Amino acid sequence: MNKTLYVGLDIHKDTIAVAVAEDGRSGEIRFHGIVVNSADAVLRLTMRLSKNDHTPSFCYEAGPCGYGLHRHLTKLGFECAVVSPSMIPRKVGDRVKTDRRDAEMLARLWRAGELTPIWTPDEEQEAMRDLIRTRKQTMDAVKVSKQQLLSFLLRHGLRYENGGYWTQRHRRWLAELRRFRVSHQQLAFEELKRAIDQAEARIVTLDQAIEDAIPGWHFAPVVDALRALRGVNTTIAATVVAEIGDITRFQNPRQLMSWLGLVPSEHSSGSKTRRGRLTKAGNVLARTMLIEAGWSYRHPPKEGHPYLKRSAHLPQQIKDIGWKAQTRLCKRYRDLSRTGKPQPRVLAAIARELAGFIWDIARKTPLAT
Repeated sequence: MNKTLYVGLDIHKDTIAVAVAEDGRSGEIRFHGIVVNSADAVLRLTMRLSKNDHTPSFCYEAGPCGYGLHRHLTKLGFECAVVSPSMIPRKVGDRVKTDRRDAEMLARLWRAGELTPIWTPDEEQEAMRDLIRTRKQTMDAVKVSKQQLLSFLLRHGLRYENGGYWTQRHRRWLAELRRFRVSHQQLAFEELKRAIDQAEARIVTLDQAIEDAIPGWHFAPVVDALRALRGVNTTIAATVVAEIGDITRFQNPRQLMSWLGLVPSEHSSGSKTRRGRLTKAGNVLARTMLIEAGWSYRHPPKEGHPYLKRSAHLPQQIKDIGWKAQTRLCKRYRDLSRTGKPQPRVLAAIARELAGFIWDIARKTPLAT
């Protein structure tokens, strides 16, 4: 009879600490040792652990090393779970942390069934995530570069007072600015402008790359269908799907809302029920995209030409969900604003309900084969 060995792996760039917990509540937990983080070393490890009719079951924390080890072990035919570090139970008073103790803790908790595996993307999904996240990093770089340029001008007493920043008139004003007495300052100013231009050019390149990658993607039909929702353009739809993955793995929309961190925290005891701020426990980028989409619902319901153009080919039931979401969320936005709710709370409520409509559309959309 095969016995299960619960194997905890503490992964680093060059090494992997390995601990094994034998099957049964009273089974021994032992430190197996440290192996090199390479495919050959992992293969030899699985062969050693599989002796004597043992079936190893692996787990490790998600981290900077990615999902390569998970894919390798899965291809070898072994069970491997990737767990979120924030969801691992830890002792409050424990102040000693080593690779050995971490591996043993993972093995013990994996055997006890107290670890919840996360959804792991395949290589295609991870490639789309990398593209989306690179775009997000470039957007952040544009924001920082603009702040640096404005701070530089403010230090030298130069202010633009003819309207908003980064309009065509403002950019024309920047292009014609020649008020620095020292040539080095003019050079610094020109370099700050070049940094903005280069970052914005990278965004254009990445946007085009995302557009080109979507048609061959497994989740392309879901991205296309989500554009039936107001405020959800191609970038937002691709970001949400890339970060969440298979949306239908959530049994109901409340699970998706909770995963996104859009539900209130709670600290209830006895007859007292206390709810606080949002948990913000889920994916930050996906949650940010939904809140960004929520801004569009401050306007009255309307099916404009751009919306009709991008949704004309969609099934009628998908378009009906999009219109239902628009009428409900626009009314919801006005009602919450009328009661004096702060705008961040209003947008969080809109994003939470929008996640429910996203779940409904994803459930009704067949994936590409």
